[in-house]
Amino acid sequence: MSAGLAPPPLAVFEAPAHWRSIEFLSDLHLCVDTPRTLDALRRHLRSTDADAIVVLGDLFEVWVGDDVRFSPFEQACMQVLHEASKHHYLAFIAGNRDFLVGEDFLHDAGMQGWADPTLLKAFGSSVLLTHGDALCLSDTRYQQFRQQVRGAAWQTSFLSQTLAERQAQARQMRDASEQGREHQTSWGDIDVPCALSWLDAAGSGQMIHGHTHHPSHDRLDSGHARWVLSDWDFEGSEPRADVLRWTAAGIERRQPAG
Repeated sequence: MSAGLAPPPLAVFEAPAHWRSIEFLSDLHLCVDTPRTLDALRRHLRSTDADAIVVLGDLFEVWVGDDVRFSPFEQACMQVLHEASKHHYLAFIAGNRDFLVGEDFLHDAGMQGWADPTLLKAFGSSVLLTHGDALCLSDTRYQQFRQQVRGAAWQTSFLSQTLAERQAQARQMRDASEQGREHQTSWGDIDVPCALSWLDAAGSGQMIHGHTHHPSHDRLDSGHARWVLSDWDFEGSEPRADVLRWTAAGIERRQPAG
């Protein structure tokens, strides 16, 4: 097996026996410019009866370190999550935009940090959870960038800067990313052989991921399937969002509650 297909270390979480439903969402890209999307998340978290909600990355458009949680918008997000944590188990898997979310934010928000990937066992079955960016091997430029910024040396250097310096650098990286998308003729998807190797190593027949913003449910081969979550965007005239809900009856796609 090539290095690119080697499955990463696997974390396992076994749901408590009393859980009856688990929900998954991703790619909200919350920032000061998305107040309606935050309101939609607040409504959903207040309305849903799910025992647990798992966020599969990119909860935030950008996260430059946990000290930003004291800024007004980020503090409002944290309060929404903290309120929800009194009624639901909240879990978070980092995305490509918010991989610097740390223990301070998670503690204050009432969330549990999960590794990417995590095998979730519930209802006599299992599902492999990942943000999805690590599986998009065709985007070689991004994979090189990902390897750099996920390294301890880069993160230590970045976090040693002032908050204003980190925010300015993050804006530059985001602008460069957006300019690159303007010239992109097609969107990448996960590498199927790589995804299958992860599923085989986990001993699971199904995967849930986000990142690509192209919601779907399709088979990877005769024994494996994947669900892809939508992003959330309530700022325009045609809001979009979805939630995957897992119960003993299976997985179904729903609109946010509330």
